Amino acid sequence: MEKLDLNASKEKGACHFSERYKQVYLPLTYSLIFILGLALNGAVLWLSCCQTKPWSCATIYLMNLMVADLLYILSLPFLIITYAVGDTWFFGEALCKLVRFLFYTNLYSSILLLTCISVHRFLGVCHPLSSLSYQSRRHAWQAAAAAWILVVLQLLPTLVFSNTAYVNGRVICYDTTSPKNFDHFFPYSMVLTLSGFVFPSLIILVCYSLMLRSLTYPADTLPKTGDMVRSKSIRTILLVCSLFALCFVPFHIARCFFLVIRFWNPQDCQLLSTASMVYKICRPLVSMSSCLNPILYFLSRGNNRAQLLQKLRQNKEGEHPTGGVQGAPKARQISALPG
Repeated sequence: MEKLDLNASKEKGACHFSERYKQVYLPLTYSLIFILGLALNGAVLWLSCCQTKPWSCATIYLMNLMVADLLYILSLPFLIITYAVGDTWFFGEALCKLVRFLFYTNLYSSILLLTCISVHRFLGVCHPLSSLSYQSRRHAWQAAAAAWILVVLQLLPTLVFSNTAYVNGRVICYDTTSPKNFDHFFPYSMVLTLSGFVFPSLIILVCYSLMLRSLTYPADTLPKTGDMVRSKSIRTILLVCSLFALCFVPFHIARCFFLVIRFWNPQDCQLLSTASMVYKICRPLVSMSSCLNPILYFLSRGNNRAQLLQKLRQNKEGEHPTGGVQGAPKARQISALPG
């Protein structure tokens, strides 16, 4: 899809090399992510909309994550078809821009929403009383809306940089931008990496460091619910750190390496080929976060998973509570996501 993406941004000495591995690796990985992500995110959204009212603050953030994941997952069939037929784009320039925009929207909205979850947990653990007025559903919706607005504003230039071109007898859709615009795309990409990944990661790192320091205090110094607070907080820390380590960190390191090599040393075709391969191998890792975010949702519920399965079994058998008295506590209990 991006044969010219491998060319140097300079006019002379462009590099050309084969990327046939993409025609097998990317369709397979994207197909698996599409199937798992669609099922998991769809199930989480259905369960939350039909079974859990009212939502907790953490649930609000996670539901926004699910929406971002679904929007991106629904764009994957276009990429699967394109890579499977040898990097030929059949769907026009508008869809090319939209698919690229949705990829980065999913990436950076996921990072910002995970940052919101981390800050929320940090306030609940380290400043439970002074932050009580800020830990409301209204503030959670406002924070989620602010994250979406910030991400969209940051990514508007991608709608300009992403485009199609007719190359070697077929139409391609650039992953980054065309060679003639790369000198402008490079600084934008570096700034986006700092604002969309590095700064939020530092915020998460600081929050979790302070949380771990508080959680290492003796148990008798915490309130009566200290053990529950510890387990929920440690589980959140492990899950979010695993997401970053597996999905976001390798991708950004590989992407920055590829872009820097392409910008500063485009004549070294062997190095550029290696950097491009590593970048494209790491790219599905970001998409894999769409499958792991729902797991974050389910694992965060602890013992409520058994109650959730029981509720689903009752719905399937048509055993709905008539008076709503028995069902209401379950709904409230299920919605008690660690927040």
